[in-house]
Amino acid sequence: MQPASFRAIAALGVIGNPPKLIVVTAFDRDESGDLQPVFGPAEQQTEDRAIRTAKGLVVKHAGVIAWSRDANPSLGEYGEPTTLFVGGDVPDME
Repeated sequence: MQPASFRAIAALGVIGNPPKLIVVTAFDRDESGDLQPVFGPAEQQTEDRAIRTAKGLVVKHAGVIAWSRDANPSLGEYGEPTTLFVGGDVPDME
């Protein structure tokens, strides 16, 4: 049987789920017409929150992107990014 503290942590989804990096970035055009980041990249707590934040920013900026990826920064391991929301013009993120 697992200790109570282990079960409590597992119930919160901490064990067994890889950590995620969830980010929102907004862009505006500079004098030359090039897209420049003006908000973020700002880390978000959840994918839903990132999408809500991005949708709120898209009416104020030339473009917004929200994305996530599995990440373990302490080991330098990062998964492939998944786009959660794109609105307006954003630069190629590759």
